[in-house]
Amino acid sequence: MKAKHFVVATATFVSVIAIAKSATMTVANMVGGHGSHHQKIEVPQGQPIPTVDLVVHQDAKKGWNLEAKVTNFKFAPDKVNTAAEPGEGHAHIYVNGKKLTRLYSSWYYLENLEAGENRVKVTLNANNHADWVSKGKLIEDTEIVKVSQAVKKHQGHR
Repeated sequence: MKAKHFVVATATFVSVIAIAKSATMTVANMVGGHGSHHQKIEVPQGQPIPTVDLVVHQDAKKGWNLEAKVTNFKFAPDKVNTAAEPGEGHAHIYVNGKKLTRLYSSWYYLENLEAGENRVKVTLNANNHADWVSKGKLIEDTEIVKVSQAVKKHQGHR
């Protein structure tokens, strides 16, 4: 009898874990599409293909000024969370694979980066947060920013 209760208890426990994991994934996917993987939207045929060129400028005092030079794309912060429209939306900035923020214009000030190599990436996103793609390829640009330990310490002083 004890073995039967153990099997039932174990099966119930495993079911609870599976349900909890499923619920977590569903909620993550439902929260405005901000899970780790965005939906992708192909730029419609006949529409100009947007481009983005990320330029990293070291600030004169500290930090970095990120410039997202775009073509065939209009930043539309007033339309965020609405239906996708070709050629408009916003951008997402990632540092070392982690989403930092949304970008609603071409410039962003980035105060701190870790010592060593940092991958700074910008993606073009539709109003509904989906990633814009062309021929299946994400419309993005990535720059590597190398930060020495001395620069990192110096930036801590105001």
